[in-house]
Amino acid sequence: MRKAILGTGVVALVALAGCGQSTGEQALLGAGGGAGASVLLSGNVVAGALVGAAGNVLYCDRFPSRCN
Repeated sequence: MRKAILGTGVVALVALAGCGQSTGEQALLGAGGGAGASVLLSGNVVAGALVGAAGNVLYCDRFPSRCN
């Protein structure tokens, strides 16, 4: 179980580190990161995915030079 949690954390961090080139990629990577973080924190995975997707798209819209 501990390895699964650690693996999920690594996936979440990798997903958050990549912004994506298009809005769809940004949303998908953010959703993966948010869902992974929710699993680690025992939260609602769907809500985490939605927040992660929105957050990554907004971040990349606000700071496009940091997402390339």
